[in-house]
Amino acid sequence: MQDEFKDPLWRQVISGAQMLFVAFGALVLMPLITGLDPNVALFTAGLGTLLFQVVTGRQVPVFLASSFAFITPIILAKGQFGVAATMGGVMAAGFVYTFLGLAVKVKGTGFIDRLLPPVVIGPVIIAIGLAMAPIAANMAMGKSGDGAELIPYRIAMLISMPALLTTLVVAVFGKGIFRLVPILAGVIVGFSLALWFGVVDTTRIAAAPWLALPHFTAPAFNLQAILFIVPVALAPAIEHIGGVIAVGSVTGRDYLRTPGLHRTLLGDGIATTAAGLFGGPPNTTYAEVTGAVMLTKNYNPKIMTWAAVFAITLAFIGKFGALLESIPVPVMGGILCLLFGSIAAVGMNTLIRHQVDLSEARNLVIVSVTLVFGIGGVLVGTGAGPGDFGLKGIALCAVVAMALNLLLPKSMH
Repeated sequence: MQDEFKDPLWRQVISGAQMLFVAFGALVLMPLITGLDPNVALFTAGLGTLLFQVVTGRQVPVFLASSFAFITPIILAKGQFGVAATMGGVMAAGFVYTFLGLAVKVKGTGFIDRLLPPVVIGPVIIAIGLAMAPIAANMAMGKSGDGAELIPYRIAMLISMPALLTTLVVAVFGKGIFRLVPILAGVIVGFSLALWFGVVDTTRIAAAPWLALPHFTAPAFNLQAILFIVPVALAPAIEHIGGVIAVGSVTGRDYLRTPGLHRTLLGDGIATTAAGLFGGPPNTTYAEVTGAVMLTKNYNPKIMTWAAVFAITLAFIGKFGALLESIPVPVMGGILCLLFGSIAAVGMNTLIRHQVDLSEARNLVIVSVTLVFGIGGVLVGTGAGPGDFGLKGIALCAVVAMALNLLLPKSMH
C-alpha cells in the first residue's frame, strides 16, 4: 500500500515537521494544565505514534498526542493519589482500548455500518471540530481555554489574525514547497509578531539547558486511582472512532476495515499505556492534524513517522521545550480557528456526499440532537463531582447518535 506514495524524502521531512508544529499547541497545553512535563508529553506522543504505526502497518496518517478528555481526572487523581498512581490509572485506561479492539475483532466490522452510518458520523465529526471552537476563539483573543485573559485583547488579535491570514494565503496561493507549509508560515509570522509586541518570555528559553532528560515518572498501581481514571477512557475511545472516520473521509479510505478498527483501537491503547509507563498524558488521535492533512492534501502516513521522530528528538532538547512553553496562545489560536473548522467541514461533506436527506424527520432528529449534545456541553450521568460518572461532549453525542439511529424506525414522515 505504501508504494503509491512517491513523495521524496525532503518533502516527507518538511511535512512531518509541519504536522508536529500543528499538534504541539494542544500537545504541550494539556501537560501544562495538569502539571506534567511537556517534554515527557513530546516523547510519549512520538513514541505512541510510532507504536500506533507498528500496530496498524503504517497505513493511517494520524498523529497521537495528549488527550484533553483526561485533564480533570488527572488533576484530581494527582491531588488525591499522587503522580505515580495516576500514571498507573493512565496505563489501565489504555487497556480499555485493547478490550474494545478485541470486541471489534470478535464481532467483525459489519456492525460498524449499522452503528455508524453517514447520518451518525457526519454530525459527530462536525461536533468534534466545533466543540473545540470556543477554545480556539479564546486562544485567538489572548485568553486561556476557560476564558481568563493572558494577553491584552488588542495585542492578541494583532498576533492571531495575521497568523491565521498567513496560513490562509499560503494554503490557497502557495506554490510548490510553500504550499506544504501553511501552518509553519502562520506560526513563524505569529511568533515574530509576539516577539515584536514583547509578549514572549525569553528568560525561560535562555535559562534552559540545550540537552536535558525529560522528567520521566514511573507508574505505581493503586486500585482506587485505576477505578477513578479508567471510566474516562470511554470518551476518547468513542472519539477515536470519529477521528479515524474523519481522517478516512479526508483521504477517501475506509480505515475501519483496513487496517481495521480493532487494530487502530489496539494501537491507540498501546500508545496510551506506554505514555503512562513514562509519566506522560494519555494519547488520542489529533483532530487538528487531520485538519492539516486535509489542508495540505498530503495523505502519506510516513509524514507522521517523521513527526514522531522529531517529537522524540526534541523532547531531549531543553531549550526547545522552553521555546514551546513560551509561544503565546494567540499564535496557535488563530491557526486553530481554521483547523477545527476544517474538521467540521469534513463532517458536512460526509452528509452531502452520502445525500443524507434532512427533510426526513428521522435524519433531522439524529443530526439536531447530536450537534446540540456534542457542542452544547450537556452532561448525562450521576453528577460532576470527583466520584461521579457522566458522559459529556463528543462521547455523549456519539452514544446518543448511535442509540437514536438504532431505536428510531427507518422511515419517519
